[in-house]
Amino acid sequence: MIRRLSTTDPGFLATLDALLHFDGSTDNAIEQTVAEILKRVRAEGDVAALEYTRRFDQLNVNSMAELELPRSQLRHALDSLPSAQRSALEAAAQRVTSYHERQKLESWSFTEADGTRLGQKITPLDRVGLYVPGGKAAYPSSVLMNALPAKVAGVGELIMVVPTPRGEKNALVLAAACLVGVDRVFTIGGAQAVAALAYGTQTIPQVDKIVGPGNAYVAAAKRRVFGTVGIDMVAGPSEVLIIADAAANPDWVAIDLFAQAEHDELAQSILLSPDAGFIARVAASIEKLLPTMPRREVITASLNGRGALIQVTDLDEACALANRIAPEHLELAVADPAPLVEKIRHAGAIFLGHYTSESLGDYCAGPNHVLPTSRSARFSSPLGVYDFQKRTSLIEVSQAGAQTLGPIAATLAHGEGLTAHARAAELRIKSRLP
Repeated sequence: MIRRLSTTDPGFLATLDALLHFDGSTDNAIEQTVAEILKRVRAEGDVAALEYTRRFDQLNVNSMAELELPRSQLRHALDSLPSAQRSALEAAAQRVTSYHERQKLESWSFTEADGTRLGQKITPLDRVGLYVPGGKAAYPSSVLMNALPAKVAGVGELIMVVPTPRGEKNALVLAAACLVGVDRVFTIGGAQAVAALAYGTQTIPQVDKIVGPGNAYVAAAKRRVFGTVGIDMVAGPSEVLIIADAAANPDWVAIDLFAQAEHDELAQSILLSPDAGFIARVAASIEKLLPTMPRREVITASLNGRGALIQVTDLDEACALANRIAPEHLELAVADPAPLVEKIRHAGAIFLGHYTSESLGDYCAGPNHVLPTSRSARFSSPLGVYDFQKRTSLIEVSQAGAQTLGPIAATLAHGEGLTAHARAAELRIKSRLP
């Protein structure tokens, strides 16, 4: 059911590149629909947002105010959770917060010998919008991973939007929002929610940045509003790449492949191993364990469509391929992962050792699970506190410094034909305020 390849196969790299290819472009119908929604919400505010919410989510509401959940409802969701769920949510939140506290950037400056001071001021964003999938596809872990870094960064206000089709609310999502201190929650989703956050309406305030996953309409809307507001990323299907040696447990590896494949039919699960016998054991584990999976149809489609078990010559070649693939999640299911880590340049997150399942990172290990996909780990990073902080340069030039920097700036400005730039520097040379 899952293709088996070898790096010695003729045309292997072309086959691999074809397997990795994912067309993230949105079809014209979606683009046209999203463009119209954004245009109307920008122009009409609450009226358009409410109309689309009634139409798409089948909610019988008469005003946007009805879509804002009171704090008491969030608190009730948290207080009503079974004790095991609440304890797990609190433990995960504590670990995610603790990890992200270490990412917080601080302002800095230094003074040169002539008294010129240079530096950088770090400030948090004022207001951030958090998009959370709702209804049956609800992810409280997304609330933790998107909201907590923003809170650690010191963001002033966090606005959460979550669709509730036909009024279906997920208690865990609302409980998570209460636990992490989301300021306002609106039961609105889709492109209309992105538009409301990006442009602001009479009820929903405009934000500075929008983060969080969504469907194709949400992704298309985020692309279009980028520039008006910031966005985290436009994520593709989830991915895992596992590098395993012969000592790995084939059942564990098979389940880890399933863990990505069960997201959706376009998710990608790939195994690299130098041991043909181990690959055969993993294939047998897949056949054995698949019937026990509630989402086996999705897993089957994913493994058939984009999965692979690949035999490599050695672990060095596995690392070279990993850098080519630049996966969202990289598991090093080997006895001694440390030497391999040094050889990995491109991965969203690296999971070291046999006991480190990717699912622990999804929920509670501490690092963020919002990761670059579709090979964007070559140039992008996990979501973190730094995504919610701005850096502002500080420049304070002394009188003595102006004598040194002025001629340099003037010479370059004259070279660019910008006379006023040059004169602004020259006027401060050999001259001072009265």
